[in-house]
Amino acid sequence: MVAGRYRLRSVLGSGSMGTVWSAYDEFLHRPVAVKEILLPPGVTAGQADELRERTLREARAIAVLSHPNVITLHDVARQDGEPFVVMELLPSHSLAELIRDHGPLSVEQAAAVGDAVAAALGAAHNAGITHRDVKPGNVLVAEDGRIKLTDFGIARNVSDASMTRTGMTLGSPAYIAPEVASGKAVTPAADLWGLGATLFCAVEGHPPYDADGDPLETIGKVVKGEVPRPSPGPLAPLITALMAKEPRDRLPLAQVRRQLYPILEKAPRVLFGPEMFAAASGQREEATDTREISARPAEDDGPAEASGELAADPGPLPFGPSRPEASGELAADPGPLPFGRPADPRPAVGTLVAPAPAGRSTAATVVLVVASIVLFLGAAFGGFVAARVIGAQPVAPPSREQTSGPYVPQPTVFERRTGEASSVKGAQDGTFTVDVPADWTRFTSSQAGDDLPLSTLVQFVSADGSQMLAVNHFPKYFPGNDIDDYVKALEKSRSTGEFRMVSQAKLAEQDGVTMMYRTIDRAPAGSVSRTTYAKVFKQGTSLWAVSVTVPTEQEGTAKTALYDRILPTFQVTG
Repeated sequence: MVAGRYRLRSVLGSGSMGTVWSAYDEFLHRPVAVKEILLPPGVTAGQADELRERTLREARAIAVLSHPNVITLHDVARQDGEPFVVMELLPSHSLAELIRDHGPLSVEQAAAVGDAVAAALGAAHNAGITHRDVKPGNVLVAEDGRIKLTDFGIARNVSDASMTRTGMTLGSPAYIAPEVASGKAVTPAADLWGLGATLFCAVEGHPPYDADGDPLETIGKVVKGEVPRPSPGPLAPLITALMAKEPRDRLPLAQVRRQLYPILEKAPRVLFGPEMFAAASGQREEATDTREISARPAEDDGPAEASGELAADPGPLPFGPSRPEASGELAADPGPLPFGRPADPRPAVGTLVAPAPAGRSTAATVVLVVASIVLFLGAAFGGFVAARVIGAQPVAPPSREQTSGPYVPQPTVFERRTGEASSVKGAQDGTFTVDVPADWTRFTSSQAGDDLPLSTLVQFVSADGSQMLAVNHFPKYFPGNDIDDYVKALEKSRSTGEFRMVSQAKLAEQDGVTMMYRTIDRAPAGSVSRTTYAKVFKQGTSLWAVSVTVPTEQEGTAKTALYDRILPTFQVTG
């Protein structure tokens, strides 16, 4: 029992710096995962204290993350002075296991993984957290389709160099960024490399660098060798853009998700079928009544694996699809189908047919049938009239003008939402409120590049992904830059012919501009034209860009229904 609350049940996985347990929270009555921090051999008492303190600081930072693609951290407990990290227990398999058992992923599966990991990293970077070890072994895929990133460097945050003072490798050699492997500072750009290397493994079926040999030799290849190129395919340019040697040349997360969207838009609803989990489940099923989740470190993540994977056979999910049960053969005669095809009225050959009742002629039979039909129609019409009268509705059918008129959609329901576009999580320089359609989902990420300083982007996206409100905050933008710099960088971010400024006007009441522009997004299935209405303005030393983007065919109605409705409600509160 840890901290008088968490009962350890079985080991999920273990590595050189930690052991992950399947446990049960006796207070809240729920299963959890508990990571026990192990001290590397040879560390001094001072280094051990430093590791414990950094573990606690890292855990406190990660605790602020609340994102559907991030494993949730519940608690940090102490037992005999040692920290234990309590996390969400997700019945799942790691991406490393799925690739090992089933080979490379399809383009759609890899795109789903890339989008989920990019979303998780965007939330982390916005909170000032760098993962440091993005790899297939730290990506969990559940049978119900959830994809989550785990293990945010809690046990490996010993120093900012690739090799710690005790000689332990920071991160997995096969997925470590070149600048980190060469001893430079760890920045969010290192996670972009890890995402690219993870996608490389997903589509190729093996890591970009040899993880089975000497870790130091692998690191040498990462630093001095050529960057491996993925096989030609829809994701190859994206992977290449992420695995750029220079950190500043790597594709920003927002653009990663933007390029993956056309693939996901046409992807099947179920990407990871039960068959992908059945094989691994059969290999790991334990002879216990509790069916504990078991795991082992993935073989393809290299010899410097720092932790086990939270992945294995969870048994049937509480809300997921049930597994097919064995059953006997179908009955030979199930009886008449309730809505099946009527039986053929013609008698089979050799069947005796009863004679018609005596005394009834064919003409009399026809009269009886017609009378029955008339009675039936009369009863039906009478019932219809009675129902319309009781419901206070007109008996006459609607006119042609009524039935052929245009469809009038229900009015959109807006609600007040709060956004966090601060440069550092918890800072008070970037919070805001705005009215947004109630069913739109919020995403937060960091932006860099395009000749602009680092910014925080908060997006509210409609359920079908076609409409979006974007709030982009550039802290300390002035006086080193001006609004014209933003407009020029915006135009430069697109290739020739993919950006067209339709209108631009200066604001009368403050330093800023309003714009309307159209962009073209290229995709394998064709081009998509989008229209953006934007307000860009100065507030203090910050630049704010608030925009609404819709398909171009909706631009006429969207300005009134969305842009003119949303913009007046936007208010910076931080």
